[in-house]
Amino acid sequence: MKRISFEFFPPKTDEGRTKLLTTQQKLLAKTPAFFSCTFGAGGSTRDNTREMVDKLREQHADTAPHLSCIGQSREEILELVRGYRDSGVRRIVALRGDLPSGMGYAQSEVKYADDLVRLIREETGDHFTLEVAAYPEMHPQARSFEDDIAHFKRKIDAGANSGLTQYFYNADAYGYYMDALRRTGCDAPVYPGIMPILNVANLIRFSGVCGADIPRWLRSKLDDIKDDDQAVKAFGEEVVTRLCERLLAMGAPGLHFYTMNQAQASLRILDNLGL
Repeated sequence: MKRISFEFFPPKTDEGRTKLLTTQQKLLAKTPAFFSCTFGAGGSTRDNTREMVDKLREQHADTAPHLSCIGQSREEILELVRGYRDSGVRRIVALRGDLPSGMGYAQSEVKYADDLVRLIREETGDHFTLEVAAYPEMHPQARSFEDDIAHFKRKIDAGANSGLTQYFYNADAYGYYMDALRRTGCDAPVYPGIMPILNVANLIRFSGVCGADIPRWLRSKLDDIKDDDQAVKAFGEEVVTRLCERLLAMGAPGLHFYTMNQAQASLRILDNLGL
């Protein structure tokens, strides 16, 4: 049985929150292992994330808050971790996080994701399943591919259970990444992050920010059809379905969907896969 999970971001309005709960109800039909809810740079969505996690969990759905360490004090992090533990949350996505504008690393007491994992384990033992980030195409700030692999292994050695990847559209990148991890002796499961293609301009913008590569052939085709929303969605569905088919055939243990708080694209891809 392949593990399926879905990622949301915390809406800023009551209307957005209501729509997200409707989206969750649709996605529950696929019996996901969990939902996750993102956390803004430097904790900028701290309260929204915590509130949304509580609402999502009301549907008896395992929900994992994202928790980043940059921009927060050690005590602020522990306050969140204890609160989640006491409310019954059993899974956290532990991240370094992005630096807010104008902030330097020296201002953060906990600087890296492996330090955050270690801190959570020291405070709560094995209470939480800890997911961490993985980058098949290399983190944009990594010094080298080898350093990036070593950093992921440090997160696992610190106590993380598994990885969720940045989205990508080149299955070979995932295969090469997994081979490199195995050569280091790291056998933790790594779940590919899947980004359905809904809007060309948004995809290009997101990819530029996070360092995800859009292959030249894909970018060219999307440029040709970018003004036809239906054509973009149909082509995107086909491309991402084929990507998922190949990843699962390569042995990926499951899929983690970046939903953009929408249900239909992810549902169609899962239906195409027979999952």
